[in-house]
Amino acid sequence: MKFILDTILSTLSIMVVAYLMEPYITVDGFSTSLILALVLAALNYIVKPILVFLTLPVTILTLGLFLLAINTFIVLMASSLVKGFYVENFWWAMLFSMVLSLVTSIFTTLASKNN
Repeated sequence: MKFILDTILSTLSIMVVAYLMEPYITVDGFSTSLILALVLAALNYIVKPILVFLTLPVTILTLGLFLLAINTFIVLMASSLVKGFYVENFWWAMLFSMVLSLVTSIFTTLASKNN
């Protein structure tokens, strides 16, 4: 049940953030947002730990700031995998990942207060 709720909240967050960044980030609709949420979850579960491990020295040297680049790379990978999701460039993907994290955590906090 928690996975379904988290997926729905991520889907809604993606739609809100894409609406806010409309000309630079586009999502075709709810179904594309749902697929994107599932793809991002899979990439964060499978690819991100490998990238974090491989780039650990750089991450330590930058005091963790390189994790922003890894998150951006995950978003760019998702944009190449999901048809109907478009990201203009690296910088918009970075901003998208940061704002998406913020909006998702706000939605999650609001949803947990209702339970």
